[in-house]
Amino acid sequence: MAVPGPYSWEPHIGAWAATVAGAGLVVVAHRRLQYASGERAAWGHRRMGCFAVACVGLVLALTWPVADLAAHWSLTMLVVQRLLLLLLVAPMLWLGLPDDVLRRLTRPPIVDTLLGVVQRPPVAVAVVTAASVGSMTPALVRAQATSVVARGCIDVAILLAGLVLWVPVIGRLPGTPRPKPVVRFGYLVFQAVVPAFLSFIYIFSRHPLYDTFSGSWTALGIRPLTDQQVAGFVSKLTMLFVLLTVGSVVLSRASRADDELLDEPLVWADVERAFERVDRRRRGHPVGPDGPVLESPDGESDADSGTRPDPRADPGPGSEGNGSRSGHDDRGKAEGAGGAGP
Repeated sequence: MAVPGPYSWEPHIGAWAATVAGAGLVVVAHRRLQYASGERAAWGHRRMGCFAVACVGLVLALTWPVADLAAHWSLTMLVVQRLLLLLLVAPMLWLGLPDDVLRRLTRPPIVDTLLGVVQRPPVAVAVVTAASVGSMTPALVRAQATSVVARGCIDVAILLAGLVLWVPVIGRLPGTPRPKPVVRFGYLVFQAVVPAFLSFIYIFSRHPLYDTFSGSWTALGIRPLTDQQVAGFVSKLTMLFVLLTVGSVVLSRASRADDELLDEPLVWADVERAFERVDRRRRGHPVGPDGPVLESPDGESDADSGTRPDPRADPGPGSEGNGSRSGHDDRGKAEGAGGAGP
């Protein structure tokens, strides 16, 4: 299939349709949840603005000309596209979703459990690194250049990795507090350094790594090796600047509040989600005829070991069981019988 020129117009109907459909589904879901609950849960102007920015960023990243240059012509533009998804679309989308829609999306047990795992800073760093580096392997770069389906799947994976990157920082997961500000700052430092280590390979490599972008001179007027080195600088400097700036803001806000709970008041959604998690854990334990079966310290339950309390067993010294009462009665009867004799 012949590749059109670097700046030939392409409508990208699929990307437009996906963006419009996704935005429409969020609006409709918010309206329906309002109607079902009978409450007028406000979708504040700030959240609406963040959601609009996410939609605009999605269109910029996935349509002409960025998407075309990123697919066939320039590694720098591919890096710019990935940075737009990671650092703009993902955080604005997570910040912009209405509260009721976010609660409904994260309520399924598998989603809630998965988000609870990936919001841990070490797990989040590993997930973002795997997605960022794995998607830039020569095989996947070649696949996204030749297949629209592969390109769409990789874009979705990068967007999900961006959500994983920002969930520990932004929070908003019901029933789950954010890490402390110092922890969030350290987490952002790691995210700025670890996933972007590939940029050093781009900068110091002596030959181009991707045959896909051999036409960079036609598109941007720079050689493929220079395009690769520029991509490395753009990736590294952008990640450092954005993430460290956000980390500095987190620390500056923390210095004005002695107690983190003052910034994150407890709401009913947190309590409700906590009860749901407790209920799921409780349903996960086996229940016997006499109530829940508890596990012994060695990991074996009472039902599995076959040991149950014996009501006829000696209750032990100091107890007031039936055995001691019957012993006193027997002695009393014997004394009475002895007194009635000749």
